[in-house]
Amino acid sequence: MQQTHNKELIAFVEKMPAFPKSVQRVVQLTSDINAPAKEIVRVIESDPVMTVKILKVINSAFYGLPQKITSIQRAVVHMGLNTIKNLALSVAAMGVLKPTNKADFNTQDFLLHSLTTASICRLLAERLNVKGSECSDYFVAGLLHDFGKIVFAEFDPDNFKLALEKSLEENIPLHQTETEFMGINHAQVGKILAEKWELDPVLIDAIEHHHKNNSKNLLTDCVATANQISKKLQFGFSGNPVIDESIDEILPKFELTLDDLIISLGDLSAIKSEALSFINS
Repeated sequence: MQQTHNKELIAFVEKMPAFPKSVQRVVQLTSDINAPAKEIVRVIESDPVMTVKILKVINSAFYGLPQKITSIQRAVVHMGLNTIKNLALSVAAMGVLKPTNKADFNTQDFLLHSLTTASICRLLAERLNVKGSECSDYFVAGLLHDFGKIVFAEFDPDNFKLALEKSLEENIPLHQTETEFMGINHAQVGKILAEKWELDPVLIDAIEHHHKNNSKNLLTDCVATANQISKKLQFGFSGNPVIDESIDEILPKFELTLDDLIISLGDLSAIKSEALSFINS
């Protein structure tokens, strides 16, 4: 029965909206190191909605640029192709969210958790001296790590609601109650969705394994850590009430405990304020 259910779930993921053709084309072009920047700019600017949304993110407090960026061409010059590609992916992903669902899953709180996790993940990457051109990968992985929950809320709201309730009532990790009620968890579904969206393999790996503590992938470790920090600071809520103490196996990379790492990152309330401002704008 569970196997049949999982096949239906995978079929549902396949029916979910693909990224706009313009975004898919951007992903294809940026995977080719010989692709001309002007062609990538042309593709983005041919989609007015995507252009407006990317410029909105760039000029928001998330990036804190000293001057306003008014064109995609200038954005590429100032921020690089990889960042622009990842912003295109991000705005497309946020466009998938619906305001309500039958599981009573709060997508506003979910988005706040996702955005703050993304920003914290990027901060952790900077702390570990990840190249600036790669830090936007960390932002995207943090943003999309829980998107499998959106699939559950749309495909199987009744069972997802039961999983949410049991997780909250018994203080059990949500990915465990998801497996109990649906035979698969949001990280596994997120992997399927990320593959459908043709994301980079390293992003797919981070989405699939962000609840595991034996990763050899720095991106996955940063997503897992940022996820716990966002939860501990109660920046939004994505349905899982449990702070994963096994994160301690990752923390030696930062040479600090989770609490000390949070303190060392400074006042993170600004990240929450920025995310709320973006959500409500």
